[in-house]
Amino acid sequence: MYLQVDLVAYNNVLPLSLNSSYHGVIRGVRTSLVSRNKWIVLCSTTQVETSNEDPKTWEECKEALSCFDFSVEEKDKILGKAFGHIHSPYWTEERVKENPKVETLNQILEFLRSLGLSDEDLHKVMKKFPEVLGCSLEEEMKPNIGILENQWGISGKQLKNLLLRNPKVLGYNVDCKGDCIAQCTRCWVRF
Repeated sequence: MYLQVDLVAYNNVLPLSLNSSYHGVIRGVRTSLVSRNKWIVLCSTTQVETSNEDPKTWEECKEALSCFDFSVEEKDKILGKAFGHIHSPYWTEERVKENPKVETLNQILEFLRSLGLSDEDLHKVMKKFPEVLGCSLEEEMKPNIGILENQWGISGKQLKNLLLRNPKVLGYNVDCKGDCIAQCTRCWVRF
């Protein structure tokens, strides 16, 4: 009897028993038999559904991330979360799936580098906040850096350290000023 696995991805699911033995792959998911008829997932790959508009685009964007030493699965997950192909609480329900564009991706990466972030720093930022690649450069990131510099007096090394600690600040686009409008993942009140 085989277990039907219909979920898209599993992340960091731990086995119930460290002494369990490997028993095979079912529909792309490695499984283990812990006790009679109880299968658990040990690992799986992230599957991202992309549009057929331009099949090369996704691969080109993954190539643009190659200097950051991510695995193929990590690149898919980062792009998937950034562009609405994988659900992310950051976007809530409003993110429409879109295909990333290499030019836009490179503009965002160059902007982040101009803030003093090295490739190693960008790796950390994208690990913490992959959605950064899907944020609007002109409508969110640049104005937010302006707010940090002009209103909060944060620039230079302090700005770099802030972005490493809390990269979501790059995508804040709501300021409810304490009168909650239920967009907390993107609200300046959290800052």
